[in-house]
Amino acid sequence: MRNQLLLETLDKNLNLKNRVVMAPMTRSRAANDGNEPTEDLHVPYYAQRASAGLIITEGSQVSKQAVGYVNTPGIYSKDQVAGWKKVTKAVHDKGGKIFIQLWHVGRMSHPDFHNGDLPLAPSAINPNAESYTPEGFKDTVTPKAMTVAEIKQTVTDFKNAAKNAVEAGFDGVEIHSSNGYLFHQFFNGTSNHRTDAYGGSIENRTRFFFEVLDAIKEVLPQEKIGARFNPSLNNMFGITMDEETIPTFEYIIKRLNNYNLAYIHLSEPFNDVSDISYAIENIAKHFRPLYNGTLMINAGFDQESGNKVIEDGNADLVAFGKLYISNPDLVERFQHNFPLAEWDNDTFYTPGKEGYTDYPTYKHATEHV
Repeated sequence: MRNQLLLETLDKNLNLKNRVVMAPMTRSRAANDGNEPTEDLHVPYYAQRASAGLIITEGSQVSKQAVGYVNTPGIYSKDQVAGWKKVTKAVHDKGGKIFIQLWHVGRMSHPDFHNGDLPLAPSAINPNAESYTPEGFKDTVTPKAMTVAEIKQTVTDFKNAAKNAVEAGFDGVEIHSSNGYLFHQFFNGTSNHRTDAYGGSIENRTRFFFEVLDAIKEVLPQEKIGARFNPSLNNMFGITMDEETIPTFEYIIKRLNNYNLAYIHLSEPFNDVSDISYAIENIAKHFRPLYNGTLMINAGFDQESGNKVIEDGNADLVAFGKLYISNPDLVERFQHNFPLAEWDNDTFYTPGKEGYTDYPTYKHATEHV
């Protein structure tokens, strides 16, 4: 098998140097009052990984209301934009490309983040999950159902965040419409019980996402916009599948053929869904025939399985998460079949450099043995 991951993509919208993507991963290093990316942590972290065909940043909240995890960066303030400018420059100086993931967690939050106010959601339904607060994990609460005015304001928040991303020098943005967060809550019938234009039918439950997409493409060429989805997410992040879940995502993906996006980013199931008759176990294989554009896949891939999913024609790009935490030179390790370093789960979300910027490249590690 040829090393499909290391082939250049011919996609006119992305023109990447390889098909290895650094997946977006929450790392909770923006430990400052303004939730700003920092020069001593975020800049080297992303620059170290610039050999990826594409970097997608950690989810970055589009407003103060959007936050739900401690020490996560935003993209709504001038200081945050200034911090991200240093990141994008460092990545570009190394020949890399970088998108920012635009994020609103919706009900996957806690009043501790909102001066005691309730998080926003499509409906007042508790996800019965946990939010990672400054005081540790706390049980989620019953959120406030968004008014139409609050929905419209959130559309504006995403549009403004996309404007800020352009100012910060990003090559594009990814809409985080996945993993049980705000858009996913609107998509899913078990979390969206609305009876207005944003609930009920599949078209209505997806209306908010497409309003945001249309607003963002007013300030950013649509070929610089990606979107992430997790169709078979079940019993995680407060989401429970039902009979309309997969048809909803089929509707979304087919409708996105009317756009000229950079890519759609899909996740394989995060857990075993084999006992759910209406779930899809092989997401890439199922959705590839439905989408005419660039398809990115992630969740649990290694070099061999990544090459195979591309070789089989089921994806164009593969996004790697945990492997990129401990292997900043993942592309080079794939290229030379170097062994991969193990990651440390205990430092995924802790402040500071440990487990963040201190993983060596293979060359550096072997030079100092």
